Amino acid sequence: MTKGLLAGSERTALAGSRVLGPADATQRFEVSVIVRGSGPNAWATRISALESGISRETLSRTDFARQHGAAPADLAAVKAFAARAGLQVVAEQAARRTLRLAGTVAQFEAAFAVQLMRYAHPEGDYRGRTGSITLPAELDGIVLAVLGLDDRPQARTHFRIRPAAASAATSYTPEHVASLYGFPSGTGQGECVALIELGGGYEPADLQTYFAAQGAGGVQVSAVSVDGASNAPTGSPNGPDGEVMLDIEVVGSIAPQAKLVVYFAPNTDAGFLDAVTTAIHDTTNTPSVLSISWGGPESTWTSQAKTAMDSALQVAAMMGITVCVASGDNGSSDGLSDGANHVDFPASSPYALACGGTSLRAGASGIQSEAVWNDGASGGASGGGVSTFFALPTWQAGLQLRATAGSVSALSKRGVPDVAGDADPETGYSVRIDGTDTVIGGTSAVAPLWAALIARLNQINGRPAGFLQPRLYQSPQSLRDITEGNNGSFAAATGWDACTGLGSPNGSALAGLL
Repeated sequence: MTKGLLAGSERTALAGSRVLGPADATQRFEVSVIVRGSGPNAWATRISALESGISRETLSRTDFARQHGAAPADLAAVKAFAARAGLQVVAEQAARRTLRLAGTVAQFEAAFAVQLMRYAHPEGDYRGRTGSITLPAELDGIVLAVLGLDDRPQARTHFRIRPAAASAATSYTPEHVASLYGFPSGTGQGECVALIELGGGYEPADLQTYFAAQGAGGVQVSAVSVDGASNAPTGSPNGPDGEVMLDIEVVGSIAPQAKLVVYFAPNTDAGFLDAVTTAIHDTTNTPSVLSISWGGPESTWTSQAKTAMDSALQVAAMMGITVCVASGDNGSSDGLSDGANHVDFPASSPYALACGGTSLRAGASGIQSEAVWNDGASGGASGGGVSTFFALPTWQAGLQLRATAGSVSALSKRGVPDVAGDADPETGYSVRIDGTDTVIGGTSAVAPLWAALIARLNQINGRPAGFLQPRLYQSPQSLRDITEGNNGSFAAATGWDACTGLGSPNGSALAGLL
């Protein structure tokens, strides 16, 4: 039978890892197979209209599934392939264009012509592969991605706990930050905010204590299990619990009557994508906003995974769902030590509202100063730069990129971030994690900050804000322009910059714009 390589599936070993030996041939696990959608021409037309800003028409989840879900023949072709390979189809979602296949290491190796090995890495051992995935000819063009063969940690959190010895430090409650930015009054009533989490968990008793102290009692929080993951607090504020609790407490404080649904998934490329698509297509909770505070450098993702996630965020745009994503906490390098500039993904998708970070100082009369968050001592800084994967969006055409060294050049590809907000741990958010009251910063706080703002605006306007970027870039006066500071290689400037995007929220102006 003729076979071919799956485009974009190439993997290399995780930097700093070493081979331990072949994976256990009898180990059972699951992978996600992503197939193409129906109606590609109509899909492209809708996306083009949204990008140009000439249309705000959206599709319901039911209409999307009917018009753009996986074709029955495509699903049947994958199921026939799975049967021949001895793989079990454990889940099939036409709207999400996803099939979950279960089998042993030996079966998956034979089915996709890969060799699965065990690797040791300082962050934990993982099952991995190198090279490309192979598919039979009859699946060429049908299957767009096969994710989960490799279970290395795909993303990291973007929060930073303030050091105990921080100098000139202050802190704010989330509601105080919202008031400083002039958020319009509202509670988020009738809205649902989805939080994507790839580890850790929350303690209901902690949330009850925290929200009672904030005067925001009765916040509704529920959990959804994706790919077998669940709400599983580790008991360590420095671990993923810090991310989960920060996200919930920021949104719940600012939009206390919104329904908060936390989608827990494994920290793998398959788990991350499955959590996002599960939230987008959730017909029970129907979120209107997604908040994502996890990510990793673009270069650490396969092309197939980036394309599949970007496609999912396009779906969110077509449904009128706003997706807020933290841009990262490691400045222009995104934490890599190769001397090059990197941006974080999925923030770098053009369909993500990428959220960068500032340092916010306020007094009795309001905001006194705001600059790019860049703590040279610890290396924490607002993530931002230029994608090497995604083309220049139409709504960023004509923008300029200012380097810290002083040079100015035309923005050539997708620029990150779009917007910003307070992220400096020294001007951070007062939160409660695993029974401990602490102060946290990082762009992880900015994504839920913007998500809560969108929830308020959706409530006020009686319709979802949806895909915001074209309108924001057409009306930059709706944000507070940040013109001081840098994130390493890039400097703040009048207008858009690769540190804080268009700026931090101007609540009243945004309410008018939307």
